[in-house]
Order: sequence, then structure tokens, then C-alpha cells
Amino acid sequence: MQDTMRPILVIGGGPGGLEAARTVAALGHPVVLVERRQRLGGTPDAERYAKLTHHFRDAEEAIGELVASVTENPLVEILTRSEVTGCEGEPGHFRVTLTTPSGAQERVFGAIIVATGFQHFDPGRETQLYNYYSFPDVVTLSDMEAMLKAHQVVRPSNGQPPERVAFIQCVGSRDRQIGNEFCSKVCCGIASKQAIEIKQQLPDARVFIFYIDMRMYGYWENELYWPAQEQYKVNYVKGIVSEILPKGDRLLIRGEDTTMGRPMEVTVDLVVLSVGMEPSSGTRQMAKLLGLAQNKYGYIEAGGPTGLDPVATSRPGIFVVGAAARPADLDDTFATAGLAAARAIATVRQAAVVR
Repeated sequence: MQDTMRPILVIGGGPGGLEAARTVAALGHPVVLVERRQRLGGTPDAERYAKLTHHFRDAEEAIGELVASVTENPLVEILTRSEVTGCEGEPGHFRVTLTTPSGAQERVFGAIIVATGFQHFDPGRETQLYNYYSFPDVVTLSDMEAMLKAHQVVRPSNGQPPERVAFIQCVGSRDRQIGNEFCSKVCCGIASKQAIEIKQQLPDARVFIFYIDMRMYGYWENELYWPAQEQYKVNYVKGIVSEILPKGDRLLIRGEDTTMGRPMEVTVDLVVLSVGMEPSSGTRQMAKLLGLAQNKYGYIEAGGPTGLDPVATSRPGIFVVGAAARPADLDDTFATAGLAAARAIATVRQAAVVR
């Protein structure tokens, strides 16, 4: 094989990895996609997302199209239930050990793209008293996605549809006490999307969103925030929730209404914790194995020497995509995946010229 056509390795089979592999192949270059799960699709597949923010596309259908775009492309080799377990070398010639179901093998790649994504914050670590592991009617955004997908929005405690639902924002984000000072970026939009979907499935339910301040990026303001209020009558309450307590067979939310400047108590049937993002275990593992610098939150440090390349890592020839580098929505993920694909191909060609 010519050095200019040495394959590119993509680590991670979620949206970022799929888009990177698809773009590399679309540019006529061979690519190997490694995924440790048995299935492609990443978090939207593993967590059974119902619809994608912000276009309300059916998640299974949209991710299925993305998966098909790589599985049907002869330039893409896919290795599932496989992991990267070793890496040496330099741009243009990385010797990578892949551990697959059939055993370990060493392959040579021209460049590497890391797309190992994020994991949802574990609300059991939250400093507030949300009782996720104690009260069955306290769920997370991920739990709610599965309910919406199944058209079974019910109280887990009794299987009945809730009359009053509350979202609590910034669980695991913007919290100095747990070390996550950053905004996870997507939670306000996802909560608003889910609030709309709940009202579509349960028109008589009352839905509240308790927030510190709403952070709607780009077009989400008009596409999610205002329709939720004006069309679906979702109640946004600016306040800080301090604890959730049982009250009969319901839940009592206690906190402070910061607009009114007074204590607040609201009784609901179901609470949804808007848990933020953290780097996935795979991201932390790959950063260590590949020798990539991480920031203080555990994300792979991106920016490169100039600070202006959002997909460059501390190691030349290795690039990072989407939520492996920072909290990211799908638009961010796809944009960086395309850029990383272009950078990776350029790396292979430049290395061949130098050699």
C-alpha cells in the first residue's frame, strides 16, 4: 500500500466516530473503525434515545442512516467488540495493537481520530439531596428518553401516568463542590425537548422546569424554548432546588424561587434530573493509553500549539472529536468529525511527502 493511502484509525462508533469514518471514506481514503460495544451507534443507541435534539428526528432512524453509511462503504473496515490496547510511532506511521474477539493484532495507521464520547453524570454524586437511588419516581434525562421512546411516560413506583412532572437543571454541571464548574451545554435544550414530548404524549400533564438560568444556543431559542412555553404551556421557574422529599405518595421539591426571593415548595409526581456530561471511561482510558494531555475535568485537551485547532491534541497525528474533548451537541460533534477527517488525511499525505 502506498504511504499516502495508509488507513486512518477511528476509535469509537458513536455519532462522532461514524461521521469521521464516513467523511474519510467519502474523500476516498481507507479507514478502520474500532468500537468496543457489539453495536454501532454510541450513546444514542445504548441509552435508547427517542428523538434527537434539536430537529426532533427519530433517534433510531437517524443513527441507523449514519451506521448504514459506513457499513455499506467498502472503504470502511469495522471492528466491533474490539479495543486499542497499544500505540507507538509517529504521524504517518502509528503501530497500533488492536484486541479483537479473534485475538490481538498489530496494524499500521497513518493517523488516529479519537471519538470516545461522554457519559452522563451519576446523580448519586450530586451534593444536593435529589435521592435518585432512593425514590423510584426520581429519574434522569436518559431514563426519560427511554420512556418517551416506548411511549410509556409513567411513574416507576406505580406505573401510572404522572399529572405533574418537574425537571431540575444543572445536576452535575456548574457545581464547584463536585469539580464540574463547566456548563454541559445541551441539558437546557434536551429538557425543553423532552418537556414538549411529554406534553405531546400526556396533554393534561403539568410540566415544570426549575433552572438557574436557561442557556439555549443558536436556534434552540426559537425551536425549543419559546414553543415549549407558548405552544405547550411548560412552566419555567427560576430557582435553586435544594432537596426532594417524600410527601404521601408524591414528591416534594423544596428550594428557593430566586425571582420572587422566597422559599419554594412544589409537589409533583415525577422528577427528571437534567444530568450533565462527563468524559466517558473510554475517553479517559484512550487519553492515558495514547499519551494525550487532559484538562482538569478529564476531557482530552484540544486546541493544539496555537489553541485555534479544535481537533488537535497534544500528540501530532492524533485528533479528537466532539464530546471526547468538551461538552458537545450533535452539531458540534459532526463539525469536528469532518474537520478531524480532513486533518487526518492531510497528515497522512504530508508524512508521505516528508518520508
